[in-house]
Amino acid sequence: MTSDQHVGRIITDDSCVAEGAAWLAAHEPRFSAALQLTGPLPLRRKPDGFGELLSAIVSQQVSVASARAIWGRMKDAQMTDPTIVQAASDDDLRAIGLSRQKVKYARALAGSPIDFNALRSASNSEVIKTLVQVQGIGAWTAEIYAMFSLGRADVFAPGDLALQEAVRILFELPDRPKERELRKMAENWSPWRSVAARLLFSYYHVAKSREGI
Repeated sequence: MTSDQHVGRIITDDSCVAEGAAWLAAHEPRFSAALQLTGPLPLRRKPDGFGELLSAIVSQQVSVASARAIWGRMKDAQMTDPTIVQAASDDDLRAIGLSRQKVKYARALAGSPIDFNALRSASNSEVIKTLVQVQGIGAWTAEIYAMFSLGRADVFAPGDLALQEAVRILFELPDRPKERELRKMAENWSPWRSVAARLLFSYYHVAKSREGI
């Protein structure tokens, strides 16, 4: 685990996740119960940079299988490099499987002035503010990138439907919490909100498998 006063704690390995999980279990009995069902939580670290953000755009509003297939074709065509994406025609990008809207988003990202190295030392709020300025990147994509590509320990994505549903089930709420409500709830899980997200993602799969979904 590394830490910087400006950036906050960075999740680097499984021991970081285990530390966060232990803290959450000690502070919230429902998280302790959830961990009994999920077992050790995954690290879920990903690379950072242009390719990961482009992959996130590709994955928006399509099934996991479709996203994987499209991304595979993009890698085969070397469309994971911003200069190659900018040089490609719309027809080239459409042939790979991108919708017209996602062609626009891919081009916007490829032409953006994002300094990915600088993001590594930017605060969480600066990371998210920088990323959402790019057409096609909303708060959810920016928060997921901060959590898993930059390893930030205290970021949450309250707009995620799986997280909302996991919280509804685990906390026995009458309805799925809205984004604003869940963001407020997650304040109680600081400084380990990213580990709370990992736990809730894992718990979601356990809960839905029990329902036969």
